[in-house]
Amino acid sequence: MNRREAIQRTAMVLGYAVSAPAIMGVLHGCKASPELTYKPEFFREEQAGVISEIAEIIIPRTDTPGAKDAGVPGFIDLMLRDCYKKEDQEKFMKGLADFQEACIKASGDPFLDLTAAKQKEYVKKVHDEAVAAIKSANPPADRPFILRMKELTMLGFFTSEPGATQVLQYSAVPGAYRGCVPLSEIGKTWAT
Repeated sequence: MNRREAIQRTAMVLGYAVSAPAIMGVLHGCKASPELTYKPEFFREEQAGVISEIAEIIIPRTDTPGAKDAGVPGFIDLMLRDCYKKEDQEKFMKGLADFQEACIKASGDPFLDLTAAKQKEYVKKVHDEAVAAIKSANPPADRPFILRMKELTMLGFFTSEPGATQVLQYSAVPGAYRGCVPLSEIGKTWAT
């Protein structure tokens, strides 16, 4: 069924009482904004939504939990609020604002209004540009926002319970020390 058929059927069921804004939303592919899985204390709600989506793009849900499942957005909020110096908080927030402004310039829409595929494409583009800029900088430039975001996402994920127990190997009471063991024998790296 295409959108036009859906509108016609909905209108028939509701006695043709569908409002113009509802019809325009369907025609323009309006999507619900992503739900936050935590209450932000450092970020505003829109900023927290952007942070959540970027984190989920960096570590998506597959057969293992993703960044949102592991509570990474809340971790990033907490780290920035409690652990970062004021100047580092300001750099991160400026980077986030620049990221959002550049997204609007590049696509015409705010990051949260893009489709999931466009969000992923945009994050990859920004990431690749940041990596290239870091490699070519002499002396190394300040770490770009997307790389700080990636660092915090990975730290939050791999120190979370799902990251440490479902993705990395975990043994609360490890056995004897075996130094040089091929990765093929153990299957994946150890959390502890």
